[in-house]
Amino acid sequence: MRGWISPDVPSLVDGVTEPATGLQLHDTASGTLTDVLSGLDATRPFRMYVCGITPYDAAHLGHASTYVAFDLVQRIVRDSGHAVRYVQNVTDVDDPLLERAIMTGDHWSDLAEREIERFRIDMQALRVLAPDEYVGAVESIPDVVQLVEQLKGLGVAYQVDDDWYFDITADPKFGDVARMSDTDMIGFFGERGGDPDRPGKRNRLDPLLWMAQKGDDPSWESLLGRGRPGWHIECVAIANAGLDPHFDLQGGGSDLVFPHHQMCASISRTLTRLDFARHYAHTGMVALDGEKMSKSKGNLEFVSRLRAQGHDPMAIRLALLSQHYRSNWEWTPEHLVTATERLARWSAAVARPATPDSVHLVSAMRSALAQDLDTASAVAAIDEWCVTDGDSPEGGAMAARAIDALLGISLYG
Repeated sequence: MRGWISPDVPSLVDGVTEPATGLQLHDTASGTLTDVLSGLDATRPFRMYVCGITPYDAAHLGHASTYVAFDLVQRIVRDSGHAVRYVQNVTDVDDPLLERAIMTGDHWSDLAEREIERFRIDMQALRVLAPDEYVGAVESIPDVVQLVEQLKGLGVAYQVDDDWYFDITADPKFGDVARMSDTDMIGFFGERGGDPDRPGKRNRLDPLLWMAQKGDDPSWESLLGRGRPGWHIECVAIANAGLDPHFDLQGGGSDLVFPHHQMCASISRTLTRLDFARHYAHTGMVALDGEKMSKSKGNLEFVSRLRAQGHDPMAIRLALLSQHYRSNWEWTPEHLVTATERLARWSAAVARPATPDSVHLVSAMRSALAQDLDTASAVAAIDEWCVTDGDSPEGGAMAARAIDALLGISLYG
């Protein structure tokens, strides 16, 4: 599956300012701030996997907030001198997609392709760097089947009726990513696509690996019988094929910590005897009208709708960056008003014939972003630079390059 066109990223190799040598992120699995670049082999790229969309509706601001946050990670790692290899999936066959297709009268694959294309356009407009591999669940089916066959050989995949499940007791470290009580895990499992009360399962938290064909639902022939992949093993197959096990960073929204990222970690570790990822980072939830943005609730604001209303994608991106990536916050129209005004001030400031020297600004931005993506401090540093007088003829251009390279915001239209 094709991704989208990445923007050019200006180089900040200037011989004057030095990039940060590390990147501290809050590691969900350890509960601590961790330098995710520590111990990284200079001969290989930083390997990152971020879970993608289920394309039954347009990308809302909660999605955009997540992908912009991990876009910052890419930019900071690249600025530190490391290459990045980034893989993202798209769950292009799943129950919510099939249900929406019935409601709209679309063929499920047509609906998926339409919404994937809208997502591509939104990400390109927001200047999000594209993944190196953008892989759909459907194209990963041969890899999924192979992994389930391996789990069968280990005696940790079993059938309930014609469906295949993973036995979580095969992983002695089960729960290490989520760090939740059994009661909380069972509750979240039922809310987020699991089936804790299905008769015949060995354990209430055992996840589905392969769903046997149901009625007219899409399905594929395989050694497992005719059916389609479960959600968690889809990402295991795509990540391990594109990055190899024990890659550097697994990312996504905080609603994926359990069950999705925990199940991925346990399934992959059982197969490879290696931890799925070295580190885990998660973004907070974006609310609207007092509740988390949710397709099921319908309280959504879409990137595509804001763009259609004439709002500058750079203002949308800046509005998202005004909040810390791990915070839970509520979107209001005032966020976009403030960001639009700030964007205009920044654009005017860098266009001045003489500005303050930008060396300290670039250093401050790098330092802030290296400390758990402290975008508020980076934005504040730019605001202060914009109202300071100076006599540097090159300061504006240098500031604009840094804002583009590190924050992904182009001030030149």
